[in-house]
Amino acid sequence: MTRPTSRDVASAAGVSQATVSLVLGDKWRGRVSERTAGLVRDAAARLGYRPNLAARNLRLGSTRTALLVVPALTNEFFARVYTGAARVAAEHGFGVVLYPSPDGTGPARDPFASARAALDGVIASSMASDALAALGGDGLPLVMLDSDPAPDGAAAHVNLAIADGMRQVTEHLLGLGHHRFLHLASAVDSWTFDVRAQALAALLPPSAELRTVRAPLTVDGARTAVEAALAAPGDRPTAVVCDDDILAAGTCKAARRLGLRVPEDLSVTGFDDLALATAVEPELTTVHLPAERVGEQGMTALLAVLDGTPWTAPDLPVRLVVRDSTGPAPRA
Repeated sequence: MTRPTSRDVASAAGVSQATVSLVLGDKWRGRVSERTAGLVRDAAARLGYRPNLAARNLRLGSTRTALLVVPALTNEFFARVYTGAARVAAEHGFGVVLYPSPDGTGPARDPFASARAALDGVIASSMASDALAALGGDGLPLVMLDSDPAPDGAAAHVNLAIADGMRQVTEHLLGLGHHRFLHLASAVDSWTFDVRAQALAALLPPSAELRTVRAPLTVDGARTAVEAALAAPGDRPTAVVCDDDILAAGTCKAARRLGLRVPEDLSVTGFDDLALATAVEPELTTVHLPAERVGEQGMTALLAVLDGTPWTAPDLPVRLVVRDSTGPAPRA
C-alpha cells in the first residue's frame, strides 16, 4: 500500500489541498468552517494520513530539533538536564537529540554531515563555547548551560549560583568549628569547577588551612587521592569539601579504609545531590543543583532566541541539604 497523501485527504473530504494544509496545520480558524475542518480531520484519520515532516521542514527551513551536548552520559546530572529540556521541547513541538561529546569537555565533533542542515539550535551543558565550534561555527544558535558567561559566541546562558552553593557549604562547616579543610577538586578542566575552587578559597578566613588535591570523577579515583592526602605528614584535615557527590562517595570509602569515622573524625560534603547522595552511608551533606530546571531554562532560552526575543535570567538558586556526613569538628 502506498502512503496516503494530502491530495488523497482532500479528495476524500471534498476540499482543496490548500484547505487540508490549513486544517492539519491548525491555521484554519477564521478561514475554514468548523464543519469543513471536521471533514478534513475525519478523512485524515480514516486514511491514516501522516504529514511528511521532512518535506515540511525543507519548505519551512526548520527541523524543530535541538541538539543537547553533554560531556558524558554516566553522570546523572546530565540525564536530569535532558529530562527538563525534553519536557519543554515537547510542549512546543520540538524534539531534543542527546549527544555525549566523544572527548568530554574537549572539542565536540559534528555528529551529522552538517549540523546546520539537521538542527535548529544547540544547547551545551558544562562545556566551553570554543569546544563547540564545529557545531555552531556556521551561525547555529547556541545556548550554554553551567558555563563561562564571559566569552562571545553563545546566544544565551543559563547558569547556577555555584559560588553561593560553595558559600553555604563553607558557612556550614565553619559553624561546626572546622578550620582544616581539604578540597577534593575535579580533575576535569571546566568553568563550573573553577568557580567552586575560587569561591572556597575566597570564603575561608585567614585562620583556616586549605589544601587542594585533584582527582578524576570516579569513586576509585577519589578514594586513591584522598587516601594519599589523609596519610600525608602534618595535621589531618577535619573536613573534605568535594566538587561532586561521586568524589564525596570516594572520600567516604577512603576514610573507612583508614579507620576514620564520618562525620566524627572527618566531615564530608558533596555537590549536585545525585541519587548517590542518599544511597551511601552516612547520607551526604551536599549542594542540591536543580538540574531539570537547568534543562527547562536552556530549552526556553533557545526557543526565545529562535523567536528573535532577547533572553536573560538570573542564576538559578541552589541550596545546601544537610545530612549525616557532616558534624562538629573533632577536638584536637
